[in-house]
Amino acid sequence: MTAYRELEARFGRLGALEEAIAVLHWDQAAMMPPGGAAARSEQLATLRVLAHEMLTAPDIGDRLAAADDEANRLGAWQSANLREMRRKWRHAAAVPGDLVAALSRARSESETVWRQARPANDFAAALPGLERVLALTREAAAAKAAAFNTSAYEALLDQYEPGGSIALIDRLFDELAGFLPELLDAVLARQAAQPPVLQPSGPFPVAAQRRAALALMEQIGFDFAHGRLDESAHPFCGGTADDVRLTTRYDEADFAKALMGALHETGHALYKRGLPAEWRRQPVGAARGMAVHESQSLFLEMQVCRGQAFAQFAAPLLREVFAADGPAWEPGALYRRQIAVRRGLIRVDADEVTYPAHVILRYRLERAMIAGDLRPRDLPGAWADEMRRLLGIVPDTDRDGCLQDIHWYDGAWGYFPTYTLGALIAAQLFAAARDALPGIDDAIVTGKFQLLLDWLRDAVHAKGSSLSTEELVVAATGGPLATDAFCRHLRARYLE
Repeated sequence: MTAYRELEARFGRLGALEEAIAVLHWDQAAMMPPGGAAARSEQLATLRVLAHEMLTAPDIGDRLAAADDEANRLGAWQSANLREMRRKWRHAAAVPGDLVAALSRARSESETVWRQARPANDFAAALPGLERVLALTREAAAAKAAAFNTSAYEALLDQYEPGGSIALIDRLFDELAGFLPELLDAVLARQAAQPPVLQPSGPFPVAAQRRAALALMEQIGFDFAHGRLDESAHPFCGGTADDVRLTTRYDEADFAKALMGALHETGHALYKRGLPAEWRRQPVGAARGMAVHESQSLFLEMQVCRGQAFAQFAAPLLREVFAADGPAWEPGALYRRQIAVRRGLIRVDADEVTYPAHVILRYRLERAMIAGDLRPRDLPGAWADEMRRLLGIVPDTDRDGCLQDIHWYDGAWGYFPTYTLGALIAAQLFAAARDALPGIDDAIVTGKFQLLLDWLRDAVHAKGSSLSTEELVVAATGGPLATDAFCRHLRARYLE
């Protein structure tokens, strides 16, 4: 067996182990009874250490070097796979196994406490776990930064956005901060001058909300033979490419929250399912970072499902599911509710115009905490200050402030910028799709999504991690990642 083939076999076994970790993590968030938390923490820690040991076996470096000598005999995807193998190996080799185990346990314990602390508005209960996770994350980040010759924050960012840089994020976010405040004022003024948005009267039973979500997901192309929808405290998409696990959360006073949450996660799921089957469990067959992953969820939720064409398709279905009628259930009313803009406190419920401010807030705060310039105990005050500065509002409770997201408590540091990077990519992708598919709006009105899904499969999903994010965006849209398409989209939808 050649060195490359040996590596391919090893990474295939590693991929299967990572799939088991993913399903256990989904179960922890969606199904596991509270009494299983301690055992699950130990299970995940053990599996993560095993995965780390597989990646850092003494001969892996030699095998990678030997595989380089075979490069001229490798095909394009195998060469890309070798590159991604090396990236995973470098991340693992920089961090000792005991730190991997300690961080895994701290993440599981902190997440478990957060699930109780958020509804109870008890930041004090969540603080010790947050401090422990942050301390260990900073230790891991320092080790990776030294190995990669980069900043600690960029070392964390690279786990979610390979090759991502503070310089690019700062430039794009500064551009957004430059035009969004004026745009927000103009949109709010325009909407205030219009008649009030018609609101349907609830309550909306959870069972009916679930039926609506399942019907729309299936129509869009989600394969329930390879996935399921459940409920969790924080919506997410987990599982594996062949067993995709989605969650949402319900509010009987507002069916749109659960519905749009499910559709957002469906975008993630379609990407996961669309990754090349022939590259399954190899690094090159994984998603190309979380910016591209988020672009797929926001492409579906924001670009497609908050559009006029989708409202025309969905309104009759929703009327039937909820056994309702009247002006509030007409397509125009649904569309106006879907694009209503307001200065809100909750990121996952935010509209397109204000959403980047929520991400910029978290990006600034997590950079400060990783740098040691902000202590977790001071997070509520810093959160309020940034929220006031960026959106002009302040949360009354920590539940609606620094407790609202699971990410930091679960150890996902360096993740937040990918949400807005994903929104920018999504806008560029949808503009490119419109150019390539001139009849796409007519297809959406009639509930035909396959044409659009096929375009995404070819332009994004089928590429896996064979291209860098920059290369993928250029190949799919004809230009590098920028804010122009996003700005044009917002102006067209909200002002024109």
